[in-house]
Amino acid sequence: MPSFRARLDITGLRPGFAPPSVMEAATDAVGSAHLVEAHQLDVVAGIPRITVRFLVEPGAYDDENRQALRAADNMQHAVEEVAHTAKLAVLRRVRGRWVPLL
Repeated sequence: MPSFRARLDITGLRPGFAPPSVMEAATDAVGSAHLVEAHQLDVVAGIPRITVRFLVEPGAYDDENRQALRAADNMQHAVEEVAHTAKLAVLRRVRGRWVPLL
């Protein structure tokens, strides 16, 4: 099954939300339609970044990419309920490398 990563920079929490709610919102949003393989939090140049790795059902290459982009968009929308976000990146695993879609 095709593997994708959605990476999202977090610039701040919304009032009333704790840090764990960010990853929970992200994994719930992606996991509602796809199998979440892993998730992690990194700090890059002082900015928190969440990454959710997930699988998409096999199909036509472009359809798989569209599903992944839709999942990433849903993830960002869900995270925006609890935190402020910045740059979203979507990557696809191709022959052992992560290739950007967005």
